Amino acid sequence: MMKFFYSAIAFPILAIISCHKAPDQRQEVLALRQMGNLATTEYVVTKIVKASDDQTWYKLGDRKILISCQANIKAGVDLTRLTENDVVIEGKNITIYLPPPQMLSLSIPPEKIKVEYKEVSILRDDFNNAERDALLTQAENQIRNSVKELGVMETTEKNTTLFVTNFLKKLGFESVNISYGKRPEINIQHD
Repeated sequence: MMKFFYSAIAFPILAIISCHKAPDQRQEVLALRQMGNLATTEYVVTKIVKASDDQTWYKLGDRKILISCQANIKAGVDLTRLTENDVVIEGKNITIYLPPPQMLSLSIPPEKIKVEYKEVSILRDDFNNAERDALLTQAENQIRNSVKELGVMETTEKNTTLFVTNFLKKLGFESVNISYGKRPEINIQHD
């Protein structure tokens, strides 16, 4: 009779425990998508641009300008692009394929733009706003083109790897492998 009593109590408890599933690990990992653009790197870059149009024979006098500007570059990873196929879980081991790092923003605050040097002859007009804007556009383009040389993307990869690894270890993973770019296609050949 006692055996039946324990069975009658134990069976419903086991049924309740087995119905209560632990949260799916893949969904916990995919919660990273809610972070959106994860900025892990910020650089401050100073760029100097100059203009001189004293090389033409039909203009009398010199006109030169030297402008410095300070740009803020933020780089990171767009985690909204993370898909279920980018996450491979094997027990306590995880491999995750993150989107490649990218420049998230580049801004040049107006208060960080400064005319360092200007020389305009009496017979010449001063640099107008359109000409100054063109120089600032040139500076922005040169900064964008120098991001690779500055090592921004490599630093972003390292910082993102550190952040995501710590996040995944807090979820209980012991071995974390992070790659950037698309997950390689696996070709399965059938005999």
